[in-house]
Amino acid sequence: MALILPSIPSITTFSTLQVKLAASKVKGEHVPTDIPRHQLTALIRSIINKHDEPQPFYVLDLGVLVSLMQKWNRCLPNVLPFFAVKCNPEPAFIAALATLGASFDCASKLEIEAILSHGVSPSRIVYANPCKGENHLRHAAGVGVNLATFDSIDELNKIKKCHPKCSLLLRIAVLNDASSWRSFGTKFGAMSEEVAPLLGHAHKLGLRVVGVSFHVGSKAAESQVYSGAIAAARAAFDVADELKLPKMHVLDIGGGFKANPLFDEIAETLNDAIKEHFGDHQSESDLVVMAEPGRFFAETAFTLVANVMGKRVRGEKRDYWITDGIYGSFNLPAFDKSCLTVSPLLLHTPDHHHHPVAIYSSTVFGPTCDSLDTVMADCKLPELKLNDYLVFHNMGAYTSSAGTNFNGLCISAIPTYLAFTIADN
Repeated sequence: MALILPSIPSITTFSTLQVKLAASKVKGEHVPTDIPRHQLTALIRSIINKHDEPQPFYVLDLGVLVSLMQKWNRCLPNVLPFFAVKCNPEPAFIAALATLGASFDCASKLEIEAILSHGVSPSRIVYANPCKGENHLRHAAGVGVNLATFDSIDELNKIKKCHPKCSLLLRIAVLNDASSWRSFGTKFGAMSEEVAPLLGHAHKLGLRVVGVSFHVGSKAAESQVYSGAIAAARAAFDVADELKLPKMHVLDIGGGFKANPLFDEIAETLNDAIKEHFGDHQSESDLVVMAEPGRFFAETAFTLVANVMGKRVRGEKRDYWITDGIYGSFNLPAFDKSCLTVSPLLLHTPDHHHHPVAIYSSTVFGPTCDSLDTVMADCKLPELKLNDYLVFHNMGAYTSSAGTNFNGLCISAIPTYLAFTIADN
């Protein structure tokens, strides 16, 4: 079965109107548009005023998402983005990404079903979980998802049994990924000495390995780890050539990207490394390069707003309880403080913009009875009152997707509202 991958999206192939329409169709609501980015707080206030009871909510800024796709296409013009659905499966967000030309990295039957429900072609899905359940594999075969990863003999045997027509990417381990926030090398990826036996076994089973994938780990902190990984991928391509196997032509460079200044350096390193190690693959038909970005697109596009539901004063210290916590949106930021920024929204303090406001050492707790449910400790905040709000920025990555209903608090189903802002000049 021939593998057909989508073409590189162009920033001229979509309009902002199409993106707004796709997202609003999913939500069944109008998208407030062309809001200057600094005026997002006014929109947040208007949403609060519509609520009968205080509740946490997200704001998805489609304007930020469009800017991020433009940046991706500008910095990595020859790399197909397959968004990692596990990062944020919000339906309006997925619809907007699909309209922008993104493809999708799925890890399970339910994620595949969610993407196909948006009318996305199965050719725009990579089943990028190196260890898959047999029923999930059969489902992928049944709906036409025909590209998946593997890194073991047993996985190959499973694929032969459940999805023998699937095109495969050999996931290789990245061993020098210590600079990443979360390393994947101990759980996923074939070692260099395992490449030849795995490729040989796949060929013996009649399975088609079309390329190599890797992942440098979550939130890469330096660019050279990608260069080393691409060199290792090229070595795996060479092993296939030495074994006289069908020529491989897909390179999956994984994820680890953030929308920060380092991304430009990483993109330059990637472009240079691909040219250096795959310069003999000159045409698009010779080499397809894809990636699995998650937080790059999701993190900065979402803002979380949480209500202050409790307060305690102890001398000069202030403790607050809010309507979200580590069993909801803060499951990862509770440990990864680097992306967590907060702005107080004082609804019950008159003229606070015109008079000095006292700042106190404060702790912010989540709503559950678990003492571990602490969102922020020893932070500096102005005096808050009950039913004021805290606005948390950069809250789109691995937040709502891992929420639970612990303690009977339904914080896994926080609503999302839409906006389309314009960057301030």
